[in-house]
Amino acid sequence: MKKLILSIAVIITTLIACNGNNKTPDVAKKEMGGDTAVQTIIATFPIKEILTNYLQLKNALAKDNSKDAATAANAMVAVLGKVEMKGLSKAEMKSYMDIADDLKENAEHIGANAGKIDHQREHFIMLSKDVTDLIKTFGNGGQTLYKDFCPMANEGKGALWISETKDIKNPYLGKAMPTCGSVKQTMQ
Repeated sequence: MKKLILSIAVIITTLIACNGNNKTPDVAKKEMGGDTAVQTIIATFPIKEILTNYLQLKNALAKDNSKDAATAANAMVAVLGKVEMKGLSKAEMKSYMDIADDLKENAEHIGANAGKIDHQREHFIMLSKDVTDLIKTFGNGGQTLYKDFCPMANEGKGALWISETKDIKNPYLGKAMPTCGSVKQTMQ
């Protein structure tokens, strides 16, 4: 009887603590020797960290700095390697899994090719599409972002990128044409 009362008290305390949090945690029940214990799993997708690395990468390319671009891309790869799938909804998991391999591969290529800025920029085109998809699923990390577009990038086919400022700082053309492009969308 004491075990039952103690178990109920622990469950109530856990539920009260969870309800006091602004985030809604996922609660998973785990069978343990006939008793049911409640374990709280708070899953937070690291969108802020991914965006921070992406924006550092974008800014490095805009300054024609392939070394800093590689450093930021490698930092992104490290964050992607720590993504915890537990607690993501099925829709979030599917969305992430649809782009995870390409996202990581493009970041790895950029990270491995310091000194080859043209190659880095080719992969940045695809990386930017993947990051845009991540934002659609996981949000903008609480910051206002801008979807920018350069019509001259990608051999005249055009390419988009995400920026933290309204000012155009073109990562595809760098110092050659730093303000080429326009804001296509504000993401709040």
